[in-house]
Amino acid sequence: MPTAPLHGIRIVEIAGIGPGPFCGMMLADHGAEVIRIERPGDAGAGARDPLLRSRRTIALDLKSPTAIAAVKRIVATADGLIEGFRPGVMERLGLGPDVLLAANPRLVYGRMTGWGQTGPMAPQPGHDINYIAQSGVLHALGAAGGKPQFPINLVGDFGGGGMMLAFGMLAAILHAKASGEGQVVDCAMTEGSSVLMSMIWGFRAMGRWSDARGTNLLDGGTHFYDTYETADGKYVSIGAIEPQFYAALRRVMALDGDEWAAQFDPRQWPALKARLGEQFKTRTRNEWCAAFEGHEVCFAPVLGFDEAVADPHNVARAAFVDAGGVTQPAPAPRYSASPTVAPVMSTGPDATLLGELGFSDAEIAALH
Repeated sequence: MPTAPLHGIRIVEIAGIGPGPFCGMMLADHGAEVIRIERPGDAGAGARDPLLRSRRTIALDLKSPTAIAAVKRIVATADGLIEGFRPGVMERLGLGPDVLLAANPRLVYGRMTGWGQTGPMAPQPGHDINYIAQSGVLHALGAAGGKPQFPINLVGDFGGGGMMLAFGMLAAILHAKASGEGQVVDCAMTEGSSVLMSMIWGFRAMGRWSDARGTNLLDGGTHFYDTYETADGKYVSIGAIEPQFYAALRRVMALDGDEWAAQFDPRQWPALKARLGEQFKTRTRNEWCAAFEGHEVCFAPVLGFDEAVADPHNVARAAFVDAGGVTQPAPAPRYSASPTVAPVMSTGPDATLLGELGFSDAEIAALH
């Protein structure tokens, strides 16, 4: 049977929230053995949390010298470690990179923070909204004339945080396998979210992006790249940027006046957007879906959670799965030769794992 792409890689994850677990989930989904070390009071909390799927758990009290020694012993067998504490916390626990890399020179030590390990903000607390504010990303998000609008915690925690750390760790693990040299991966959500904005920085350098949010090509400024409410209070999305797609939009919606020909004239956008808004409210979402069927407009209905799960395309792709009674996104991306790991929900601490890692009955009893 083919193995998953990351089969044979062992990662130790020091329990945290948000981007750290997301990084662990990504690595586990693609075949890495991820061992999550939780505090005893938190153990078993992940039975309905997809971020904690597909890895085994040990509950250890990191205030105990015996437990710290056990963590060092486990990490000595690992390819990588994930931690998401503020700078200095792991050092105070005796689990800093100097200590762990001395025992395991090939170790990739992944550090997930908002501000990074250095700089004047490094010791300060924060959340996704603060990190994307500091990086300049949040300023660009929102409607014209309105306040900045944060996109849940997708950009800082997950896109610029957990996903960026997973990429960085895999890059460093490849380097370690080639050179024998481990290293620290300093992943800051401020910088990760900035990287996600690289194309917009390019547009700005070319004079194609205004600092006034909600007035640009991709931020809701245009009439041909936006969402619109329908007669039944639902929404559709339009992304008719290229000329052929815009021409198809005009055909479907009978936009025959000369004013519609000036697609890229920003002076026309507010008025044309208002007129499109009025027209979309004349039919239900399903009626618009039928009208756009077969026309290459770059159109899709805005689906809710349950609708997305039941959508025929998503069903055909098995984009969502059920694990432990929890509906959740399936692992992605897909591979032509290697399977991903079918999600398995957390069942709490695994009583057999320490034994499999070489701990004797007496050593396990001492940890208890």
